[in-house]
Amino acid sequence: MNAPAASEANDAVPAVNRHFRLQWEEAQNSWVLLYPEGMVKLNQSAGEILRRCDGQRNVAAIVADLEAAFNATGLAADVQAFLDMARKQRWVVG
Repeated sequence: MNAPAASEANDAVPAVNRHFRLQWEEAQNSWVLLYPEGMVKLNQSAGEILRRCDGQRNVAAIVADLEAAFNATGLAADVQAFLDMARKQRWVVG
């Protein structure tokens, strides 16, 4: 199976899998993904990406929002790589 074309990847609309709950955990001082068997503590970048995976915005919009929020450019490849990994972990769908 071939990897999706860049335009297809940018059009994807990711959302946090309903089997996980994303929340800010004060005790961890970070975003975490909670699931019945435990918790995944996310680094800052992962938390910022996942909190934008609301099932409403496509990847291009998420990248644009991150670049604006952090006054950065060229984040598309890193965001896509993270989302690919998150899909394999079943953290996100779409």
